[in-house]
Amino acid sequence: MKLSFLFFGNSPDEKWQLCRQMGIDHAIAKLAPELTGKPSIDDYDSFAQSKEIFEENGFRLYGLEGDQFDMHRIKLGLKGKEKDIERYQRMLENMGRLGVSLLCYNFMATGWYRTHHAITERGGAIVSGFNYETSKKEPISEWGNYSEEQIWVNYQWFIEQVMPVAEANNVKMALHPDDPPISPVHGIARILTSAKAMDKALSLLDSPSHGLTFCQGTFTTMNEDVLKMIKKHGKNGKIFFVHIRDVQGHSEDFRETFHDNGPTDMFKMMKAYTEVGFDGPIRSDHVPTMAGEDNKNVGYEMKGNLFGIGYIKGLMHACEASTSISVFK
Repeated sequence: MKLSFLFFGNSPDEKWQLCRQMGIDHAIAKLAPELTGKPSIDDYDSFAQSKEIFEENGFRLYGLEGDQFDMHRIKLGLKGKEKDIERYQRMLENMGRLGVSLLCYNFMATGWYRTHHAITERGGAIVSGFNYETSKKEPISEWGNYSEEQIWVNYQWFIEQVMPVAEANNVKMALHPDDPPISPVHGIARILTSAKAMDKALSLLDSPSHGLTFCQGTFTTMNEDVLKMIKKHGKNGKIFFVHIRDVQGHSEDFRETFHDNGPTDMFKMMKAYTEVGFDGPIRSDHVPTMAGEDNKNVGYEMKGNLFGIGYIKGLMHACEASTSISVFK
């Protein structure tokens, strides 16, 4: 497994140095223009410059995560989606030229979402949470209402346009489940809300580039058998990227927590990734905001990430030392 970190933009700061001190060599980045001050990464020169910055600071730019430009026309099937698909295809081609081999993407028109951003956790740390009843009282999106059937049609069209380009350029596209995994949110249906739905998404197109971002916390929120899912998708070679976090609650009402303070047997999960032969990037996700931090970047402040990185490293080392133990026996 390749311990990695999610960087927003391409400007080195203290986080970059702390990651190197923690022993991280692999960078996952979001390089949208509003974060880099450069053109979108469908522009080759801009993309290449960003990659060079990471390399100069000791990181291999392994992959991209999130929407690198506005995806609403694609996700909602709006006029102009063909132009956006052309940009997406150019981005994939640039990734291939530059050896950036992973793209973590989602098909949530309104992105990952929380109704609460300042819930008190252990020792006064701050975490985010979601309550479905609260979300129902909020206005619908500016795009109106969309059914699950409409979103499925848009998703299939999307992967049919981009997956052949990804495959031709040796880019693995890792689909992230919907977070929160419940539908609808603000009037727009969410389709990737269960293990069965993830299976359906994978079945729509057969390609070695078509796989999953295995967001363990989201699958826990779904109340799925996460260990069973790791075994199934890991054995099939469909886990391309892993996010590690933990949650308390269920899809209609949950909150984040520390990696060691939730219901999940984290050692068992880490051991499972090892046993199925997963060798891709893995990162800490949605961490608590800790003392001295301002919670400006909810779920992504640094001290919680330092805790998460150290915790994951410890689990990885424990797995290496316990070769005689199998979680699948």
